[in-house]
Amino acid sequence: MKKRIMVTGGCGYIGSHTAVALIENDFEVLILDDLSNSNKEVLDRIKSITGIRPKLLEVDLKDSFLCDNMFCYNKNIDAVIHFAAHKAVSESIEKPLKYYHNNLYALINVLVAMEKYNINNFIFSSSATVYGNPDELPITEKNKTKRPFSPYGNTKRVAEEVLEDITISNKDLSAISLRYFNPIGAHDSGCLGELPNGIPNNLMPYITQTAVGIRKTLSVFGNDYPTKDGTPIRDYIHVVDLAEAHVIAVQRLLEKKQENAFETFNLGTGNGYSVLEIINAFEKVLNQKVNYTIADRRPGDVPQLYSDTSLAKTKLGWVAKRNLENMIATAWKWEQNYRQEQNLQEN
Repeated sequence: MKKRIMVTGGCGYIGSHTAVALIENDFEVLILDDLSNSNKEVLDRIKSITGIRPKLLEVDLKDSFLCDNMFCYNKNIDAVIHFAAHKAVSESIEKPLKYYHNNLYALINVLVAMEKYNINNFIFSSSATVYGNPDELPITEKNKTKRPFSPYGNTKRVAEEVLEDITISNKDLSAISLRYFNPIGAHDSGCLGELPNGIPNNLMPYITQTAVGIRKTLSVFGNDYPTKDGTPIRDYIHVVDLAEAHVIAVQRLLEKKQENAFETFNLGTGNGYSVLEIINAFEKVLNQKVNYTIADRRPGDVPQLYSDTSLAKTKLGWVAKRNLENMIATAWKWEQNYRQEQNLQEN
């Protein structure tokens, strides 16, 4: 029997790539998603890559009754990977209650249902934002978590505290929190990638949409940070590397290899690149000009975040394999393919 993995938010950017990686590793995938920031056409894209179209249950996990029903009528779940959350830093500052309501209610309802139906393996989609403005770089898991600068980041910090508490009270539950740095890139096939609704909040789709002509100009938020060129420095990781880490984490839980009931791991490359370095690399790799302007700093951004992933290498046996050039090339391939698809549909 294949192990059955429930993936909440599985139609989203990271969730869909993780669904592909799970299917490729012979897991059965059940996706729960409210499609508020994604599209069910992603299921066809997953099928085009894997040959399997995962089952989708469209549900708002903030609704405790509906969430319970999803678990009640879908038995034999071996593990849950929880991606379902709002994720825009700037929007969370403007609408904090929206973020606390969505991100924490959904998490708690899922955990309550898991406890009720005796599902004991949980992977949480966390973020490097839990470190706030770090005192030391690179960031290891020994860095203290701090009050993040955005409500979005704070929902991740609070969520981890909830998980820490519940794994103490529920001796059967094991949880791993994967703290992402900055995912970019797309599947090598060009069939699956990041597709945000409206103006992108993340850098790479903003760059590719500008380069392809969807956006007139890319806004670089701040050039007066205490960094080498004044723009923020981040640790960019390929989304497929990230997806593969989730598969390894699930296997760790299913094989009972975890050393503590609640574990945390950084997922990054350990390399820090500034916003301008990413733009320049894009232009160099693809010989494609990007129009950009300098804008005011964006609330919630910190000057530098980059990782030390030694713990993931030691304990999970995971390291990021794909370089920056591959991240850029696959993101651009996805953008071009998607726009060609749209043009064909319109014509």
